[in-house]
Amino acid sequence: MTMKLTKLQIYYIAKVCHEAIRAWFLANYDASERHWHDAETWERESMIKYVEFRLRNPDACVETLHYAWTKDKLDSGWRVGRKDFEMKTHPCLIPFSELPEFQKTKYVLFSAIVDAIK
Repeated sequence: MTMKLTKLQIYYIAKVCHEAIRAWFLANYDASERHWHDAETWERESMIKYVEFRLRNPDACVETLHYAWTKDKLDSGWRVGRKDFEMKTHPCLIPFSELPEFQKTKYVLFSAIVDAIK
């Protein structure tokens, strides 16, 4: 049984997910993720949105999480390209199967953190 979480609890789970993913990226020589407190509002809101998505869809596979993220980005005008928030380009707007392994692991890490609160 999943407990009912407050908005504040979801916020903190999103913050932990963000910082864990940032640390994972750094461990893989990718310093492109900003600290939570330096992230744009839309970046924090996006992480909160996907925590809520995971809570609503606890059995969703990592491919489903990536598909939902990709669809949201493409629907918002993003396109494939070098990571550039201003230009709305991101290299991960590709099928899950084509992602580098460390990017795939990001979804596993995210899911494990959110699932740990059940």
